[in-house]
Amino acid sequence: MAHRMQRFVEALQLRITKRLASYETDTQFRVDEWERPGGGGGRTAVIEGGDVFEKGGVNTSAVHGELPARMAKALEVEQAPFFATGLSLVVHPRSPYVPTVHANFRYFALGEDLMDPDDQWFGGGADLTPYYPTVQDAQHFHRVWKDVCDTHSQVADYEAFKQQCDEYFYLSHRNEARGIGGIFYDYLREEPERTFHFSRDAGRAFLRSFLPILERHKDRPYGERERRYQTHRRGRYVEFNLLFDRGTKFGIETDGRTESILMSLPPEVHWSYDWTPEPDTPESRAHWFFTARDWLELDEADGPSVMEA
Repeated sequence: MAHRMQRFVEALQLRITKRLASYETDTQFRVDEWERPGGGGGRTAVIEGGDVFEKGGVNTSAVHGELPARMAKALEVEQAPFFATGLSLVVHPRSPYVPTVHANFRYFALGEDLMDPDDQWFGGGADLTPYYPTVQDAQHFHRVWKDVCDTHSQVADYEAFKQQCDEYFYLSHRNEARGIGGIFYDYLREEPERTFHFSRDAGRAFLRSFLPILERHKDRPYGERERRYQTHRRGRYVEFNLLFDRGTKFGIETDGRTESILMSLPPEVHWSYDWTPEPDTPESRAHWFFTARDWLELDEADGPSVMEA
């Protein structure tokens, strides 16, 4: 299972980077291969300064060694040899009307023998962080993930995974969601063969969850006001990744490559003291979306309009 998952995420990285790069003319992914001192390594693919993608990364890793004591405690497992592989991606489009998107698909095993590990589990998911959200986009994104979960209902539960995503990607110090959610799952131990197939189909679903939204908004005109709001909301993204994100903590604690771990941070961001949007503006109406909702039960007219002043 460890080797199958590693081969899958490496193939998925190539598929996703090729498709995303097709939107650019003069900018392509820079690829770095790196080794972890304690064992294993990875492949980091980063795109920056594009007309469509201001910054993005699609990273894979396969690392192994002795699980650090602090991580064993955090994972609530015994300290033992470990193997972890996965793909993690974050894309920050240039247009404020195109959401930031994040996804990861990972596998973790404990024990000396990877052919018969003492413990193993899968985790992953995908979530969307729009700046000018629409119900249409939220419904498309969630419908894709519900369809994948429903196809693998023996091991995947959309309602439960959606709730876990809403709870995980929540900025408690701001009392607001990071975005409009998606699915999040972790510690899936039962039926590893079925769970592998679910994770594989989920990884393959990423492009169809995101690209229609990208296509819908990437050429929409915007100005300095929209750009300023985008960089303000990106501050929330930074706060979550540095304060709460488990992947960031795991990478740092296991001596991962710092540049790859912090690849997820946006290229331009700002914080303004005690800033609030003007009433009855697209920016103020956007905040209606930063609360967990049952997006698939809404009509498109249920949400406020944020695409025009």
